[in-house]
Amino acid sequence: MLPAVLILGWFAAAGFGGPTFGSLSTVVSNDQSSFLPSSAESTTVQEALAEFVGADEIPAIVIAATDGDIPADALEGLEQLQQSVTDIDGVVEASPLIPSEDGQAAQFVAVLDSSGELADIVEEVRGAVADADLGDEVQTAVTGPAGFTADISAAFGGIDGILLLVALGAVFVILVIVYRSPLLPLLVLFTSVSALCLAILIVFQLAKAEVLTLSGQTQGILFILVVGAATDYGLLYTARFREALGEVDSRWEATVRALKGSVEPIVASGGTVIAGLLCLLLSDLVSNQQLGPVAAIGIATSIVAGLTLLPALLLAFGRVAFWPFAPTPERPRTKPDGKGLWGGVSKLVERRTRTVWIATALVLGIGAVGVTQLQAEGVPSSDFVVGESQARDGQALLSAHFPGGSGTPTQVLAAEADLDEVADALAALEGVEGVAVVSEDSPSGSIPLPVEAASPFAEASPTVVDGQVLVQATLVAAPDSDEAQTVVREIREVVHAISPDIAVGGTTATAIDTNDASAHDRALIIPIVLLVISLILMLLLRSIVAALLLLATTVLSYYTALGVGAVILGLMGIPAMDPAVPLFAFVFLVALGVDYNIFLMTRVREEVGLRGHREGVLRGLRVTGGVITSAGVVLAATFAALSVIPVLFLLQLAIIVALGVLIDTTLVRSLLVPALALEIGPKTWWPSKLARAPRQGSGKRP
Repeated sequence: MLPAVLILGWFAAAGFGGPTFGSLSTVVSNDQSSFLPSSAESTTVQEALAEFVGADEIPAIVIAATDGDIPADALEGLEQLQQSVTDIDGVVEASPLIPSEDGQAAQFVAVLDSSGELADIVEEVRGAVADADLGDEVQTAVTGPAGFTADISAAFGGIDGILLLVALGAVFVILVIVYRSPLLPLLVLFTSVSALCLAILIVFQLAKAEVLTLSGQTQGILFILVVGAATDYGLLYTARFREALGEVDSRWEATVRALKGSVEPIVASGGTVIAGLLCLLLSDLVSNQQLGPVAAIGIATSIVAGLTLLPALLLAFGRVAFWPFAPTPERPRTKPDGKGLWGGVSKLVERRTRTVWIATALVLGIGAVGVTQLQAEGVPSSDFVVGESQARDGQALLSAHFPGGSGTPTQVLAAEADLDEVADALAALEGVEGVAVVSEDSPSGSIPLPVEAASPFAEASPTVVDGQVLVQATLVAAPDSDEAQTVVREIREVVHAISPDIAVGGTTATAIDTNDASAHDRALIIPIVLLVISLILMLLLRSIVAALLLLATTVLSYYTALGVGAVILGLMGIPAMDPAVPLFAFVFLVALGVDYNIFLMTRVREEVGLRGHREGVLRGLRVTGGVITSAGVVLAATFAALSVIPVLFLLQLAIIVALGVLIDTTLVRSLLVPALALEIGPKTWWPSKLARAPRQGSGKRP
C-alpha cells in the first residue's frame, strides 16, 4: 500500500511541477546590477538613477557604419528609421541621429521599457533596422545595454529544452551501458525528473513571491544539479538493492536491506552538499546568495526522491527492473572478491600501496600547476555570449567611430548641498585620461547623448533631482573593456578625494563591483566550506584523521581540475575567466566530491568492523568502485551538458566541474584514498574504536 501511495504522490508532484518548466523564465532576471549587494557603490547610483530617468528604462544603441562616407540617402533612411523605431511598442523615446566625426557612421539611442519583454522589444527594433533600406554598403547593429541583455536572454533560451534533453539523453545512455537493462534506466530517470519537477515547483513559487531572485545561470545549474545528484543517489540505492536481491528471495526484505545500507550515506552526502551550498548565503553578490538555497532545494528533493520514489518503483517491479540480467540468490550477478576490474584495482593498491599513492599524488600535483595560468579577474560582457552576438558586433562598430562608451555613460552622483564639491568633481573629471566627454542630458533627462566637442567640460550641464546631482561621463574605451575599468577606478579615486560621499556607477562600475565582490566571496566562503565539511565528516566517520584525509584529497582534486581546466580554456582561446567560476567550481567539486568520499568510506568503515582494516579497505574499494565510477561519469556528463548553452560562464564551469568529477572518481577515490588508508593503517580511524581494533575484524558491525 505504502509504495503505491508514494508512487501516486510523486506522479502528482511531477504533474504539478512539469508545467512550471515553461513558466520559470518569467521569474528569471539576468540584469547584473540587480544582483549586487546594497552596499556597492554602483548599486547606490543605480537606485538613485530611477529619480533621474524611468526606473524601468534601458538604452539600446542603433549604429550604422560604412567603409567610406555615409551616402546622403542612407542618412535620410536612418532619419526615417529613427522615427519608425519610436513608434514601436516598448520604445519610450529616441535621440536625434548623431553622425560621427569621420563621417563614416551614425547612431541614435532608443530608450526601451524593460518592465515588459525586453528581448521581444529589442528583436522588433532589430527587425526594423534590418528592413530599413540603407544600401548594401551600410553595416547596422543594435547594441548597448539593451542589446547585450537581449543576447544573453537568447543564449539562456535553450535551458528549458536543449539542456534537459542533452543531460537526460547522456544519463540514459550511461545507465543502459552500466546496467544493460532497458527498464532500470527509465525508472532512475523518472526519479530524477520527478525530483526536478518538485524542485522547480518550489523554486518558482518562492521566486514569484520575491523570496528568491533567480537568474538564467542559477536556473541551468539547478537543472544539472538535480538530475546529476538524483541519479547518483539512485545509483547508490540501486547497487544496494541489486546486491540484496542476490542474497534473498523477498523483494520486501531486499528493499529493507537496501534502505538500511543507503539511507545513511545518501542523507549524509546530500546533507553535506546542502551545507556547502548554504555557505553561499555569506556571499556579497545576491546571485551567489540565491544559488545556495535554490540548489539546496534541488538537492533536498533529490534525496527525498532517491529514498522514497525509487525504492517504491524497484519494490513494485522487483527483479523485472534488471531484466535480462536479474540477480537471484542462485545467480547474484556480482563478481566474487578479487575478480573483475575492481578486483584488479584492489590488488594493485594492496601490492604497490606506496607507489600508487605517491604516483597518483604526483600526477594530481602536476595538473594543479596549471592554476598558475588562471586568469579569474573577469571577462568583458561582450564575451559573455559564446558564438554570434549582434550586440558585440555593434559595440565593435561603435568603438571604431565613436567613443567606446557612447550611450553607456559612467554616472557620477553627488549631493546638491555642496555645489563646490560638484564643481570640483567636474574639474577633476577633465583631468582623467580616458574620459571623452561629459554628456549633457536630453530635455527629458533620459537619453545620454554623446556630445562631440574639444573641451566640453565647461559646458557640462549636470541634472539636479531631489537634492542630488548627476553627471554622465562618456569614456573613450568600450564600457566592458579593461581600459574602461581602469578609467572608472581612477574616476573613483579623484572624486572620492574630493568627497567620499560622491558615488560612481554605470555599466563599467557595476562590472568592477561584481568582480571585487566575487574576489571577496572566494576569500571568505572557501575556508568556511572547508570547515563545515570537515566537521560533518568528523561526525559521520567518527574520525578526525579520516575526515582530514578525505578533505585534503578532495581539495587536491579541485586544484588539479582548476589547473587542467585553465590550460584547456587557454588552448581554446578563452584564458579570461568569470571570477565566480572558481568559487562555484570549488563548492560543487568539494561538496560533491565529499559525496563519493562518503559513499566509499561509510562502506569501508562497515567492512573494517567486520574484516579488519586492511581487508575492509580493499573490500570497500571492490564493492563500491563500480557504483562510484558510474555515479561520477553520470555527474560529469550532466555538468558537461551545460556547455550546450552558449554562455561563457556555464561553459567554463562545465569544463572544470566535469574534469574534476572524473579526476575525483577515477584517480582519487579509486587509487589515492584507498592507498593512503592502507599506508596510515588503523590510525585512519583515530580517535574512534576502530583505530584500536585488531587488524582482523571481529565480525560485528561498528
